[in-house]
Amino acid sequence: MYPRVILKGILYKKSQQKRRTSPCNYKERYFVLNTEDLTYSERRPGKKPVLKGCIELSRIKCVETVRSDLPIPCEYKYPFQVVYDSYHLYVFAPDNDCRLKWVRALKEETKCNNLEKNYHPDFWGEGKWRCCNRTDKLATGCSDYYPSGCASKKPLPPTPNAERRFSSQELRIVVAMKNFIPQEFTDIALHKDEEYTVIDCSEPNWWTVRDKHGHVGTVPCIYVKEKLSNNIEHFEWYNKNVTRTEAEELLTAVDKEGAFMVRDSRHAGVYTVSVFTKAPGSNGEKYPRVKHYKIRETEDEEPKYYLAEKYLFSSIPELITYHQHNAAGLITRLRHCVSQGQGKSPRIEELESEEWEIDMEDLTLGEELGSGQFGLVLQGLYRGEKVAVKTIREGAMSEEEFKEEARVMMKVSHPKLVRLYGVCTQQSPMYLVFEFLKNGCLAEYLRSRKGSVSQETFLGMCLDVSEAMAYLESSNFIHRDLAARNCLVSEDLVVKVSDFGMTRFVLDDQYTSYTSKFPVKWSSPEVIRYNKFSSKSDVWSFGVLMWEVYSEGRLPYECRTNGEVVESLNAGLRLLKPRLCPEPVYQLMQWCWKEKPEDRPSFVLLFHELASLADI
Repeated sequence: MYPRVILKGILYKKSQQKRRTSPCNYKERYFVLNTEDLTYSERRPGKKPVLKGCIELSRIKCVETVRSDLPIPCEYKYPFQVVYDSYHLYVFAPDNDCRLKWVRALKEETKCNNLEKNYHPDFWGEGKWRCCNRTDKLATGCSDYYPSGCASKKPLPPTPNAERRFSSQELRIVVAMKNFIPQEFTDIALHKDEEYTVIDCSEPNWWTVRDKHGHVGTVPCIYVKEKLSNNIEHFEWYNKNVTRTEAEELLTAVDKEGAFMVRDSRHAGVYTVSVFTKAPGSNGEKYPRVKHYKIRETEDEEPKYYLAEKYLFSSIPELITYHQHNAAGLITRLRHCVSQGQGKSPRIEELESEEWEIDMEDLTLGEELGSGQFGLVLQGLYRGEKVAVKTIREGAMSEEEFKEEARVMMKVSHPKLVRLYGVCTQQSPMYLVFEFLKNGCLAEYLRSRKGSVSQETFLGMCLDVSEAMAYLESSNFIHRDLAARNCLVSEDLVVKVSDFGMTRFVLDDQYTSYTSKFPVKWSSPEVIRYNKFSSKSDVWSFGVLMWEVYSEGRLPYECRTNGEVVESLNAGLRLLKPRLCPEPVYQLMQWCWKEKPEDRPSFVLLFHELASLADI
């Protein structure tokens, strides 16, 4: 008697990566659930399906949805997991109804098995569980498993904590930074830029909110941000009752390019931004000098605030935050906030916390690994662990620039980005302390192993970089210097993106540089012509990086000067296909090198396309 078919249909599956160096990819498969096993096959037009996997139902120990804030790079966005033996099979459904149908059916068929008491609600990846950060793949789950029901029950919120709940009776309003599609019946949808009222924030990852229609549900707290108001008194940059003359004296004493403050104007309810600059004026103005800008309001029913008319904001804090990253009509961007009582040499307050400041007694410096734009890179030991130490030679970088680079590194955290352990700011030179990757620079690694690196490894390297860049892109970061020389290779051949010395955090996905120093052979036409950087200019650079990988570390345009490269690009010419490069990969490179930025793919799409080329 044949087993009875319960469910069948097209789903996606994630590679299980049973080999440490195998790439992560997503494949469309035809799944069949019957009364004995769960199978999945590759369906080919006009050919017999090829069986790719079979799991006996008796081996299944847990079936559950997966809740994660990770971007899903395949077409189907609703993941669930099947835990069997020592493995996790991640499957992706096209919608929540389909996912719940499969979860219900699998739970029903396996409810009499020897089931797990606990499970991991988030993905395993990059050597740890994302939900509990345990590094043992076989570690006991961190959430209770319910063998019946359509989906996981979220744990009860912890006992309310006064520090994490509201300290006042005022409503707490948040704004959605991105869309969120409900994954369970307790969730509520988020629509980008819409406002929500927080009902409860005691659970660390999922907050309860109410939308404008009165609907209440849970959302990932990382998808929302606090709505800023015009109550500016608690901001460090606001100086109450400071006159124009006093502001000029304070800013001149600090003597830092872009030093600024917000102060009361002579007219009640009006504020002025005062900015210090050392740049020469175009009309023969003396310098260094302090420039004063009045914060103006539009006459709309809900007024907007601006310094330069093209850039309008709903609140003064939003305006200041924007101009801290973009000059956008000002003499310089607002680089360093100044308040009354500050001395001439402001300390690096953000970096002096115990979390980031490294005690020199815990750090031992070793041999030189190389030299960077701002100083030497040394090998070192930090609490018994190998690290790479980037030194900032005196005069090569200002205190503000060092502070900004470190702040950028603190903002980003991803397994495919080189990790920053901390900083040393209490001596000269100052240090940035990074994780150490044994195989060093990607470009040198490829050159030293010419002829011995496999196609699978080439593709895996490109996948790693695209995954890191997809994360930066989703976080509104641009790298501005993406190249094989700025990527490092670990002992198990994982490639991580490094060197954020030129990175800027941008709110409008575009940064206009006022310096002509950029790597021409990796730069897009809009960078070369207008010094305009964006995530799409990073995509162009990624295309060149892929070319470097498949050329085994060769220098792009190696026999041409920068001027000749610019002429070639203006004529529509592009790098030729490397000998070792498959045609589908070269087509991706050409897509990255489209003339118009809007015609180039996103990094998420590039990651998906590269993953689809990888073998299981």
